[in-house]
Amino acid sequence: MIKEVIVVEGRDDTVAIKRAVEADTIETGGSAINKQILKRIALAQERRGVIILTDPDHAGERIRKIVDQGVPGCKHAFIPEADATRKGDIGVENASPEAIRRALERVHTSFEGGESLISLEDMLEAGLSAHPEAAARRMAMGNLLGIGYCNSKQFHKRLAMFQISREEFLAALGQLEEGGVSQ
Repeated sequence: MIKEVIVVEGRDDTVAIKRAVEADTIETGGSAINKQILKRIALAQERRGVIILTDPDHAGERIRKIVDQGVPGCKHAFIPEADATRKGDIGVENASPEAIRRALERVHTSFEGGESLISLEDMLEAGLSAHPEAAARRMAMGNLLGIGYCNSKQFHKRLAMFQISREEFLAALGQLEEGGVSQ
């Protein structure tokens, strides 16, 4: 049983979570999150803690931001897009129980105002920005670090928000270099 309440987008996501782990969920009903749902999430955060596990797409990221801003201190779990895609459809409901468990094992807590331990120059040198394969490299690094995919600016922000250490960053970069960008 997972102690925290998992915030998901819809009923199909809840079904997928329950196939993977024993946990309670709160469904946002998609991107139309109302104040009532945010109040429920805030109460869950206060009493048990919250893990946000949304789809690895634009709408899922939007929901994640709304919840994270409305309820500070949430934990975040990310399923790589490749693990959440079936027949062109992207969503938590398409992830295997193993992919969901892996994501929940690599939860990160949001820490606003944290200094980034990784500089923009580090990102440039790692080929994560201003590089022909920067997007693919960020996707691979995001999967390796368990922080999901985003653009260069957001990626740097997530490195700070989740306090990714220099050691974690360099270890993931080493894995990336060994295995190429097909992560």
